[in-house]
Amino acid sequence: MNTPVIGVLALQGDVREHLIALAAADAVARPVRRPEELAGVDGLVLPGGESTTISKLAVLFGLMEPLRARVRDGMPVYGTCAGMIMLADKILDPRSGQETLGGIDMIVRRNAFGRQNESFEAALDVKGIPGDPVEGVFIRAPWVESVGAGAEVLAEHDGHIVAVRQGNALATSFHPELTGDHRVHSLFVDMVRANRAPESL
Repeated sequence: MNTPVIGVLALQGDVREHLIALAAADAVARPVRRPEELAGVDGLVLPGGESTTISKLAVLFGLMEPLRARVRDGMPVYGTCAGMIMLADKILDPRSGQETLGGIDMIVRRNAFGRQNESFEAALDVKGIPGDPVEGVFIRAPWVESVGAGAEVLAEHDGHIVAVRQGNALATSFHPELTGDHRVHSLFVDMVRANRAPESL
C-alpha cells in the first residue's frame, strides 16, 4: 500500500483543518515544526495564515533553508493562500524582510482580493478535478499576476489566476480545507504518491 506521509507546516494558520483533509484523502498527516520532522515526510502543505509571519518563523525555527532544499529537490508541496505566496518566485509587494521558498515561476500580489471583511466564496472549475466545481473560500487572498512558461494555470476567478501547478508544486489562492470537499487535497496526495512510486517498486 503506497500511503504517503504528508506534513503540514505548523508554524501558523489552519494546520488542523489541513491535517483532517489530508487524512480524509488517504494520507498519513503530521505537523512539521522542525527540520528533523521535515526530513520524515514525502510531501508538505504550506497553510494559510500571514505570509510574512510564516516566513520569519521558518527562519527562526531553522526551517527556511531545509524547506528550500527539499522544494529544489522535487519534494511535492502544496500552498494555500499565504502558502501560495511562499511558493512564488516573486512577490509584487513584499513586506520588509519577507522571504519565499520559490518553486513556482509566478508573480503574486498579496491581499489582492481585499481585506478580511471582504472574504467570499466562489465556485471554481479547477483543471484536473472532475465533477462539480470546487467551492473556493477566499480570505485576504492573493492572486497570481503572471506565470512563466513552466507553470500551468489550473483555475481563474474574475479574470485572475487562483490555482497554479508547476511540476511537484501546487498552489491555490483559496482554502479548500475549510469546505469539507477534499478533492484538491486528493489531487495533491496523488502527486505525492506518484513521486514516491519509483522508490516503492
